[in-house]
Amino acid sequence: MRADGTFQVTSFIPTSVTSEPPIETALPVGVSTMEKQYAGQITGRSATLFTAAFDQSAGVGTYLAMESFQGTVQGRTGAFNFVHSASTSGSDRSNEFFAIVAGSGTAELSGITGGGGMTVDPDGTHRIWFDYSL
Repeated sequence: MRADGTFQVTSFIPTSVTSEPPIETALPVGVSTMEKQYAGQITGRSATLFTAAFDQSAGVGTYLAMESFQGTVQGRTGAFNFVHSASTSGSDRSNEFFAIVAGSGTAELSGITGGGGMTVDPDGTHRIWFDYSL
């Protein structure tokens, strides 16, 4: 089955990454927490742990995110985790990974498995889809 939706980031809170001694690379590493709101066939909210090695000025880097979603997918209510990652060299997306975490579903989403993806339209609309089985 496939479910499509859009989302908006409603909160983005950076936190510091420290190590002693510091490890310096060509790209700075950051960790943040995020909250998102979803609409469409996917409705609800998520809490996200987000980490990236990214150069904001060049738009180059890679991110990795773990999300805890609560809401409905095509009318079925529950919660589950999903993970996603992608790289960019400034104007593209590559090495994309997206997976629903097996065994993480609750209520009517218990047993959910599969994958999906994300994209950003030229107007800035964030889109998400799940290709899933129950």
